Amino acid sequence: MADRQQIVDHEKRVSPLSDREIHEADERSSTSAKVVHEAIRMEGTEELDRPSASIAWSGLAAGLTMGCSMLGQGILRASLRDAPWSELLSAFGYSLGFLFVTMGRQQLFTETTLTVMLPVLHRTHRFSAVARYWGIVFATNIVATLLFAAAASIPHLFKPETVQAFTELGVKAASWGFALTLIKAVVAGWLIALMVWLMPAASSARFVIVILVTWLISVAELSHVIAGSIETAFAAMHGAIGWDTYAIGFLLPALIGNSIGGVVFVAVLNHAQVKEEI
Repeated sequence: MADRQQIVDHEKRVSPLSDREIHEADERSSTSAKVVHEAIRMEGTEELDRPSASIAWSGLAAGLTMGCSMLGQGILRASLRDAPWSELLSAFGYSLGFLFVTMGRQQLFTETTLTVMLPVLHRTHRFSAVARYWGIVFATNIVATLLFAAAASIPHLFKPETVQAFTELGVKAASWGFALTLIKAVVAGWLIALMVWLMPAASSARFVIVILVTWLISVAELSHVIAGSIETAFAAMHGAIGWDTYAIGFLLPALIGNSIGGVVFVAVLNHAQVKEEI
């Protein structure tokens, strides 16, 4: 922010514009990469310094909230099954869980691949702090997804056609095989971390960014480890896939891919573009 003020002061000395016009131009200019980086680094620092219990409760809440993605997409899918554009519209239901988690400030593993990595790259925290944070968030996210899938499996809670739609989502998520799931997860991890990178500059349009990015993940049939865990666990609980397919065929490659996509393609690259300036 000091650099930005220095630029404004310099423009006042050399620019033919009035002070009011210079300040108006400054307000209309795009947020710099340094400002975005610092905003996310400060958020990551705050998260790494939180007590383990607080992180765990936040991760548990996020995993449960992500169940809204399966609910929204499955209900729309069941209702619009015969429509040729049903896949495009039902994908908006997938965005619900991400929207609620992001606006509710709950901790989702894939989002933290960016936020808590920046303090490490900035050398204010050790990687051991990140490992502790990721371990707690991921474990509680997954426990919550299993709890949600079990709750959604209660007989007669949903219509048979909705249960069928939930199961179909899980079968599809687990159908790609290890290698392809990993590749799909890398792209999904990149998009989620990119979404987080866009947030500081998005202001009141944050909810639009969340919806558009997660809608794209859904229609492209990419693999998100937390959202997909709910779907594949539901399918496993209904006997449509085996638990080995859930754990080895989906969960493991999705975890690896999401981590690579977020850490390498967003955290490291976006830190590299500003590290010489900060």
